[in-house]
Amino acid sequence: MKILLTGAAGFIGFHTAQALLARGDSVVGFDNMNAYYDPTLKEARLKILKEHKNFSFTKGDILDRPTVAKVMQGCDRVIHLAALAGVRYAFDHPDEYIDINIKGFFHVLDEVRKQKIPGLIYASSSSVYGGNEKFPASETDRTDNQVSLYGMNKKDNELMAHTYHSLYGTNVTGLRFFTVYGPYGRPDMALFLFTDAILKNNEMKIYGEGKMQRDFTYVDDIVSGIVASVDKNYPEEIFNLGCGRKEELMDFIAMIEKACGKEGKKVFMEMQPGDVRASLADIAHGKEKLGYEPKTRIAEGIPKFVEWYRKYYGL
Repeated sequence: MKILLTGAAGFIGFHTAQALLARGDSVVGFDNMNAYYDPTLKEARLKILKEHKNFSFTKGDILDRPTVAKVMQGCDRVIHLAALAGVRYAFDHPDEYIDINIKGFFHVLDEVRKQKIPGLIYASSSSVYGGNEKFPASETDRTDNQVSLYGMNKKDNELMAHTYHSLYGTNVTGLRFFTVYGPYGRPDMALFLFTDAILKNNEMKIYGEGKMQRDFTYVDDIVSGIVASVDKNYPEEIFNLGCGRKEELMDFIAMIEKACGKEGKKVFMEMQPGDVRASLADIAHGKEKLGYEPKTRIAEGIPKFVEWYRKYYGL
């Protein structure tokens, strides 16, 4: 297949592109290479992807509708991962999130409709479950209890996709990612921040006084769910993509310390606005309809990240 992949130089986009290229698909990468975090990391990912003969790349913005239309021409699928991510950054930059995550999503979705692309697979988030206290979270649970602007953005995407499927018959699959980690990960995520602080003897800011739980999901498992969604191309679906295990934050940190070979300097902080105490995915629906089977637990995944980090930064 010929697949347009927005956010191709991003963390999940990079790994997804590699998997698609490895099996013989052609990937049209699209990314604006913004400075939300260190652009040199995005350039490093992109350099690897450009070694593949079936990969092409356009630097562009999803807010630029004509360019989106041009790169989408002739594609069999669109995987839309481009977004402004993160719960905390949105607290002080709401306008950017509305523009990129809502208007940008509309440009992609409407162009899929206009060009009659056979299927759209897009990134949602566990953040849509908001302040729910039912665990594990199921796709049938309420998602109208938002506690972050980012979660609201992603819920809006799901509603827009549902409306387009209802009105125009557009095939849409939304994927709710649960705390993704792994090599070439985002520098604003916990694993990266903690590893960086430990190895450089800096203080680790641990929010929620460390009394948080997360369903940490290794990036290869996320990619397997994305690729399966591309192939199944259901008319309309929402899937949780998580590991299906709730880990204590302090256990997560202990494993990072073990992989780094030293203890970190811990500073415990209060909960941040928009954060939630816990996340846990019910992945039964994905198992049934995608054959989704996450394989990597944090005891295996964390050392892989630390090994990559040391090599990448020459430590």
